[in-house]
Amino acid sequence: MSTNTAGLPQERSFTRPPWTWDVFCRVIDNFGDIGVCWRLCADLAQRGHTVRLWIDDSSALAWMAPGAQQGLWPGIRVEDWSRLSDASYLQRLAPADVWVEGFGCSIAPEFIAHHANSMHSADPTYSQPPAWINLEYLSAEDYVTRCHALPSPVMQGPAQGWTKHFYYPGFSPGTGGLLREPPLETWQRGLDPAWRPAWLAAHGVDWHGERLISLFCYEPAALPQALADWMQSSAPVLLLITPGRAAHAVTAALPQARVIAGLQHDMGQLRLHYLESMSQVEFDALLHCCDLNLVRGEDSLVRAIWAGNPFVWNIYPQEDGAHASKLLAFLERMEASSLVRQLHLLWNGLELALPATALHPLPHWGRLPLDDWQRQVRAWRTGLQGQPDLVTGLIGFLEKRR
Repeated sequence: MSTNTAGLPQERSFTRPPWTWDVFCRVIDNFGDIGVCWRLCADLAQRGHTVRLWIDDSSALAWMAPGAQQGLWPGIRVEDWSRLSDASYLQRLAPADVWVEGFGCSIAPEFIAHHANSMHSADPTYSQPPAWINLEYLSAEDYVTRCHALPSPVMQGPAQGWTKHFYYPGFSPGTGGLLREPPLETWQRGLDPAWRPAWLAAHGVDWHGERLISLFCYEPAALPQALADWMQSSAPVLLLITPGRAAHAVTAALPQARVIAGLQHDMGQLRLHYLESMSQVEFDALLHCCDLNLVRGEDSLVRAIWAGNPFVWNIYPQEDGAHASKLLAFLERMEASSLVRQLHLLWNGLELALPATALHPLPHWGRLPLDDWQRQVRAWRTGLQGQPDLVTGLIGFLEKRR
């Protein structure tokens, strides 16, 4: 094992991929953690890397990535979190080149100790520490650029002397970028006009040319008003509702609209269609199909941007109100129009962040000018596509380290 001038072990020097990655994920709620971590794993595997996903609850993968739990995704193996403390199991695993802690989930100390002790015992397969990445949450706030790629030395425990690095996804140069798999743009360019009706029909959606809106949300403050506006819209609206909190939010506002997958309700100009659970691939296609996407959390926000259609983001509410600053920073980074800004703040119950004059008149959800909005989104998307994607940037960051 080589050392630096301070006598600390040098981290592994990367000269070429593919590498072996350990990605760690603890599911808190709403599937956002596992959604991002799975996309990271899938992108790495597509590029020829080998990935072990250590997770404490893999149940969502049954619909998010069918076959993942059974080992049917080449290059990816799903590992049970409990085995991180199983010494006999760990002894049978080859060491990884990279560790990625998803959102500060804290790797099990037994796992860290196993690798550190193996190095101290001069096991030749553990010649150097892994590159240790703490993958942070996505934000457009200024601190992301300041904190991205900063080192965090490990000061105690078996891994004392090793170094973590913070890796921040972001929307601007100087951040870690956004997850964007290389085949995405090729797939988008290959779409033809017949694709949308064919995809909808294949997924049991009876579409008659209405304005298509997808709903993937928490409990947005403006949902009852939006539903009322769509029922009185000048043009028919078909609302495609994802399972879980979105469906329950609709029935809380419209108790008569009971949730049954595949069931449709006609309410004036509004027609409701409850979707079944979708894989990430199918969800991406849904966002490309719809004229307006109402999305939530981190993963679906990024996918809505890549879809290039108008969207409203239901940001995860935090008890201390920090989500308000996060949303405002995002809208500023996006250079959102006054209408788009107002819709986002109303949707999230943050209209107090608007000047009093900006709330008059209130926008009618059934008469939104989607063409101008789409041009805004696509112009921003083009700029973001000119930046390195997250995995490309991460691999480049690791290759430059010595």
